[in-house]
Amino acid sequence: MGIYLNPGNVSFYKAINNDIYVDKTNLIAYTNSRIDKADCFICVSRPRRFGKSMAADMLTAYYSKGCDSGKLFAGRNVEEEKSFAQHLNRHNVIRLDIQKFLETESSLDNFIEEIEKAVLREIMEEFPDSKEFGEGCRLKFVLEKIFARTGQGFIFIIDEWDCVFRIAREHQEYQKDYLGFLRGLFKGSPYVDLAYMTGILPVKKYGEHSVINMFKEFSMLNPGKIAEYFGFTAPEVEMLCKRYHVDFAEAQKWYDGYLAGEYHIYNPQAIVELMESGEFQSYWTGTETYEALKGYIDKNFDGLKEAIIAMLGNGRCKIDPFTFQNDMITFKVKDDILTLLVHLGYLTYDKKSSEVFIPNQEIAMGFFGSDKTQ
Repeated sequence: MGIYLNPGNVSFYKAINNDIYVDKTNLIAYTNSRIDKADCFICVSRPRRFGKSMAADMLTAYYSKGCDSGKLFAGRNVEEEKSFAQHLNRHNVIRLDIQKFLETESSLDNFIEEIEKAVLREIMEEFPDSKEFGEGCRLKFVLEKIFARTGQGFIFIIDEWDCVFRIAREHQEYQKDYLGFLRGLFKGSPYVDLAYMTGILPVKKYGEHSVINMFKEFSMLNPGKIAEYFGFTAPEVEMLCKRYHVDFAEAQKWYDGYLAGEYHIYNPQAIVELMESGEFQSYWTGTETYEALKGYIDKNFDGLKEAIIAMLGNGRCKIDPFTFQNDMITFKVKDDILTLLVHLGYLTYDKKSSEVFIPNQEIAMGFFGSDKTQ
């Protein structure tokens, strides 16, 4: 069991032992269906506190050869799936939390090198024959050699994949180096059984195109088949409200409103806080700062402030979300900022009408807290 290669299942064990745990294990049925296929590249983007890291921990616990997770999944929804036993703890997993390598701007100069070193050290322990390549060799070349010699592939699970674009907002050279690293690691690589990434932002675009265009994206704009596995659905919240004697209608008023395909999705953090405290209030302030929100509103492209004021009065705003370049600085029109606010969780997007609106009372309080809308 390693830290980066074939890690254990402690994080998932802790998650299922929380007082409140909602079973999202059927996500595994979908990821199993992508293994060893050309479209085995998945990128999930959701706002903070929507269960992205928990899902990454769950997938790690399920796939990793470094642990025995049968008991953790006993009785879970996915246990009924045909593919469940086939992949349970049968894969080499490389699990990365990019944020751990990039906590401050000072890490930008060498964080890619540090990622490769950290993984290679454990690769060489697990595959002693790979030591002949030396620690100075690039990770992708070592993985290619291992696959050629052993036929063993790897599942990549990468959390906070996009933190580079948040920390190095103004430094495109670092962003491009990082995208080049990911492209080199994944593009045309036979050793990739599955690559699964999560973040707040979708894959960065330059113009209309992405440098790592092999990824199938599931975002707040296009949640696709896995919509119900990130955030709590209305039936799940109603079940929790009954268990904790909380008014479901009031919970809808405060926390409902995120649209994900056919589902109404609730922020799990807010619902857990509500169940534990029994108090209807904004829990968003505990996880997000309004300073960034004020900055975006202050740009006031094309009447941005007026659009937000209208949405605070239960209005909607039609947008074209496809001009957005999936970063936090390239804003040419109002729609770019409104699309970013969808990805950050301040707005929700109705795909049928191409409109954005403020999802619920909790988020509306955040906008009222910003004096830039006054």
